Amino acid sequence: MSRMCHFVGSIPAKTTEDAMRSMLDWAGPHVRSITDGEVGDRYHWIVNLINGFSEHPDLVLVRKGDWTSFDDTPKYRVRRGHTLTADALDLRHDTDALAALPAFRKLRAERGRDDLSFQVGIPGDLDLSLFTFGPAGAFQHRAVFREVLGREMRRVHAEAGDDVIFQIEVPVELIFVCRMPGPLRAAMAGFLAGGVARLAREAPAGARFGLHLCLGDLNHENLGKLSDARPFVQLANALVRRWPADRPLEYVHAPFTGGTDPAPTDRAFYAPLRDLKLGADTRFVAGLVQETSSESDLRHAVELADAAHGQPVDVAASCGLARRSPEDAAANAELARRLCEPPA
Repeated sequence: MSRMCHFVGSIPAKTTEDAMRSMLDWAGPHVRSITDGEVGDRYHWIVNLINGFSEHPDLVLVRKGDWTSFDDTPKYRVRRGHTLTADALDLRHDTDALAALPAFRKLRAERGRDDLSFQVGIPGDLDLSLFTFGPAGAFQHRAVFREVLGREMRRVHAEAGDDVIFQIEVPVELIFVCRMPGPLRAAMAGFLAGGVARLAREAPAGARFGLHLCLGDLNHENLGKLSDARPFVQLANALVRRWPADRPLEYVHAPFTGGTDPAPTDRAFYAPLRDLKLGADTRFVAGLVQETSSESDLRHAVELADAAHGQPVDVAASCGLARRSPEDAAANAELARRLCEPPA
């Protein structure tokens, strides 16, 4: 099985077409899907969405936040006498994806890449609810976000069909598992995985999926950190066990580095991957590509991941590239491509 590289989401580019061309130029034949680059006000993932809730008639801002850190974020509550409903929310994932679809199809035809997929990022419903309402309201309101995200996925799928693969993006779930005491991690992973699988069932049967398990990347800094791959393995296995069989899960991505931290090169870090059970049709993407690491260190890290997993892993950065400079993003992507090729 040949190694491929993966782009998680955002790209530092001015336009969607620029971002798509960059991904195709950087990766060459070693990429299965490209995003719209999440250009403009989406380069910070859900930050702009949540800031926009300050103008929502059913919500009240109860704490200001400038997103300088994960402790400096706005929080809302539902306005007294109001009810927050899915009909009153527009998260724009369908609008943005459908606006980018013509550019994707144009470039796919230009490059003769009939095998290429259009990757659309979908934040987890719990993640949206927690960042909007804080811990007190996260579980109370997540169903509303799940309904909206389902509606938007169905609209995209109705137009794009098998061209689209939805990438569900869940930092909260992985961070919760990381922070649990070891004996409780499996139970927490199972509980959280059920919620993610429920979101996937909101899409039409047959819709294609990938998973980006994340540790946050606010201002290019992580909210959490893995001491080894064990928490990821526990959550990934729980997700696979609960995943709806009629929505193909094509890959799971793990964040093994973050910020400016170099890729781990310790065999013990990757050893838990021997217990990763994704199934024959689900690829594992190791998010270890870091431009602050040397190519030789990255090749060593990939060899360790391959050996622990028992088969070649795909490679990626730990998160989207837009929190980097264009030069650093290009350097990261170039390293990912080289890792898909034999050493010179």
